[in-house]
Amino acid sequence: MPAATADRAAHFLELHRGTTPLLMPNAWDQGSARLLASLGFDAIATTSSGFAATLGRLDYGVRRGEVLDHARALVDAVEVPVSADMEDCFANDAAGVADTVRLALESGLAGCSIEDWDSRAGQLYPIDVATERVRAAAEAAHATSGARLVLTARAENHLHGVTDLADTIARLQAYQEAGADVLFAPGVDGEAELRELIASVDLPVNVLARGGTPTVPELAALGVSRVSVGGAFAWVALGAAADAARELREQGTYGYLQGAAAGIKAARAAFPAA
Repeated sequence: MPAATADRAAHFLELHRGTTPLLMPNAWDQGSARLLASLGFDAIATTSSGFAATLGRLDYGVRRGEVLDHARALVDAVEVPVSADMEDCFANDAAGVADTVRLALESGLAGCSIEDWDSRAGQLYPIDVATERVRAAAEAAHATSGARLVLTARAENHLHGVTDLADTIARLQAYQEAGADVLFAPGVDGEAELRELIASVDLPVNVLARGGTPTVPELAALGVSRVSVGGAFAWVALGAAADAARELREQGTYGYLQGAAAGIKAARAAFPAA
């Protein structure tokens, strides 16, 4: 692994140990990554749903090679650490998981995630199977001397209607023992639930910002280490484009140009000169 990549991964892990949560927005292409980095964010994540949308697809509609190419493009676009959403690492077996993480490590990423949702079968992996998959991912992520790809292990229960906090905590505890660096249970964002979850594990915990999620200062007080936004920023951009298109088509007016001016200004500040 190149020294710059190793340094970036080490820096990324250190960012989880600050006195306030690491705010890690999710970029969907090179331009959005550069824009977010220019606004002062210390790390960038990819978004599986946002990237899929750039290809005209829905979440879980991309292939491993496409995700890895996308990750390399974002790594090349910014100087800050990039962590990639690798879904379930595009494999059902532990050996395939390890292969995906090794490729992620070679791509220059500072981190990646593995989730316990089997999108092909439409169900959660049993906890013993999920734990073995995290163990294989962690061994691959930490195998290179002098470098650590920061591995985030995700318990997907709450995104799929299994709102069993005890099971979620048991999964995260198992993933912690299996070698994960960061824990994430998207959909768990109530104050009481977060307090119980964070007290039950020893690793940094990421929270997905959603409607009703406590504010960043409130999350900091609870001990949250990282906040991400998932595909939300990508959907904001697509929503603004859809609103502009409807205005032009249905009203024949150009009120959207005010927002366009703000976008041009931001792009000029973020993008390098040709």
